[in-house]
Amino acid sequence: MQDNPSQDTDATVPPAPTSGPAPETTVIPSLEEMLQAAELKAAEHHDAWLRAKAETENVRRRAQEDIGKAGKFAVERFSGELLAVKDSLEAALANENQSAENLKAGVELTLRQLIAAFEKSGLAEINPLGEKFDPHQHQAISQIEASDDATEANTVLTVLQKGYALHERVIRPALVVVSKAKA
Repeated sequence: MQDNPSQDTDATVPPAPTSGPAPETTVIPSLEEMLQAAELKAAEHHDAWLRAKAETENVRRRAQEDIGKAGKFAVERFSGELLAVKDSLEAALANENQSAENLKAGVELTLRQLIAAFEKSGLAEINPLGEKFDPHQHQAISQIEASDDATEANTVLTVLQKGYALHERVIRPALVVVSKAKA
């Protein structure tokens, strides 16, 4: 057998296609599709904004209602305490056949009820007799020279009307007479 040159096995064969990623083709959406997508997104945002605005208005309205109720009913507990004082005063007035001594005892009891109601509600009495004058808690009506030399200037000598503070905030200053330095 002879070798046939036409049956040569060393002939060049075209290379087999390689299996790699094919070149990507990007699909660009049309302007109309982009506009429609933007309009949908804008409508979603507008809807969310409207809902948030409505929720904010509801919260504001509820807060104003709560503030109104708080102001309206802030003295409810204190009012309940004062009802006992009023009942005591009415009972004292209803009894026409009582002695002055019994009337005085009833008034003292009623005063103790009132003081207890004040304490429960955070209302404190300001009675600064003998204390140093404090313009934040006292209102000086006049100044006089002290009768003794031991009293310093600006000392409260007389309390004409007691003051009151509600939770340490002065609601009525004490009206006082204050000492002045000797001439």
